[in-house]
Amino acid sequence: YTTGRYQFTKTKDLQTFTVVDEDVRMNFHPRHGTVMPITTAETGRLVEKWLSPADVVLSARNSRIRPNNTVFDTAKSMVRFLLKPGTDLETFDPAFTLYPGVTVTPIGNRNFAQGPVNYRLRVGANEQRFRVEATVPHNPVLRGNYADPDLIYAEKTGKFYLYPTSDGFTGWSGTYFKAFSSPDLVHWKDEGKILELGKDVRWADRNAWAPCIIERKINGAYRYFYYFTAAQKIGVAVSNHPTGPFVDLGKPLIDGLPEGVKGGQQIDPDVFADPATGKHYLYWGNGYMAGAELNDDMVSLKPGTTKVMTPDASFREGAHVFYRNGTYYFLWSEDDTRSENYKVRYGTSDSPLGKIKVPQNNLVVAKDPSQGIYATGHNSTIQVPGRDEWYLVYHRFQYPDGIKMGRAAGYNREVCIDRMEFSPDGSIRPILPSHKGISPVLLKKGAKEKEQ
Repeated sequence: YTTGRYQFTKTKDLQTFTVVDEDVRMNFHPRHGTVMPITTAETGRLVEKWLSPADVVLSARNSRIRPNNTVFDTAKSMVRFLLKPGTDLETFDPAFTLYPGVTVTPIGNRNFAQGPVNYRLRVGANEQRFRVEATVPHNPVLRGNYADPDLIYAEKTGKFYLYPTSDGFTGWSGTYFKAFSSPDLVHWKDEGKILELGKDVRWADRNAWAPCIIERKINGAYRYFYYFTAAQKIGVAVSNHPTGPFVDLGKPLIDGLPEGVKGGQQIDPDVFADPATGKHYLYWGNGYMAGAELNDDMVSLKPGTTKVMTPDASFREGAHVFYRNGTYYFLWSEDDTRSENYKVRYGTSDSPLGKIKVPQNNLVVAKDPSQGIYATGHNSTIQVPGRDEWYLVYHRFQYPDGIKMGRAAGYNREVCIDRMEFSPDGSIRPILPSHKGISPVLLKKGAKEKEQ
């Protein structure tokens, strides 16, 4: 209500409701009202009075269209539809809504693989021509607004899993976490909610942010330790499956500033398994960066190991750690997530809690205004099992309209994946963020699920 817009839901029993905001498109923003049926004749009169050809071209209802990412240039009479992976451009029909009194030429399937298609749209006596383009980018990877992504490969299932912040809430006021699965980092399945504040987490009921997860095999059984932010504290929940159900520890794991730190927030956890020693570490912090060794139970910190590790003044939040060829890489986000200049930088160390060396040229990814890409930050990484092949997963402002939202763009973000490469000396090559994204990553068949 306070954001001046409706939230649309559906239900079969008037008790359990599912949000379907992404399935509803309007060119206005109601706050109070209802939905009512009208006759064809009444529809025709409303169309004649209020509808324009531009409204018709934006009424395309093909389910392969990503509605949040449609590009509409009124000055050039151009529309670009971004379509879901796997869409056949050679036989694509936007499926414009043919209201009474509306004509569209041509209609039916068109070959968009050959380039844009010119359409003539008429509403009564009002006629306009549009150049319509259709592309199949792989970024963003999820439908809808999500941010702060963490990504793992699960040995148990042979799949990739992505764990983001549920975004689209003013003031980052979301209260639940979701998971997504993929066989190839391109085609993603929504696995639903895996943890809800207030319901599954009794010690907090607000600000569900920035989770991370790790898979660990203990006594022959896979366990999943899910660290998350809630009410500016860090919690942990445990499951025997990547998609839950997860059981919360029952209290925060971290709820205060490290010794010697006078300001900042206890948010943005990152968990790291050190392949060199077999030990596990947790990192966190906004305004500062801290790290500590985890006890073998994975739900408590080893006393005396907490260390403040803030690399330099560019550090804001979103620490992430990985290991490659004997080097520990530390990545973090600079600036505010509501700023178009939000970006990722990195440093290196010779130990998981050691002093971080910051290279002179340490930019990992930043905005690219020429593509309309802004605020590329809060990342994690994934190494393809058995290969020296790496990918960066991060969020950006919703494309194309995020940059027009002002500070609210920081609540309307989307998740992307791009390739991450290294120079011969081990330095990370700057990544050019893209709409194209990556090609499907093909893996050998994963392990069968032997546990439930």
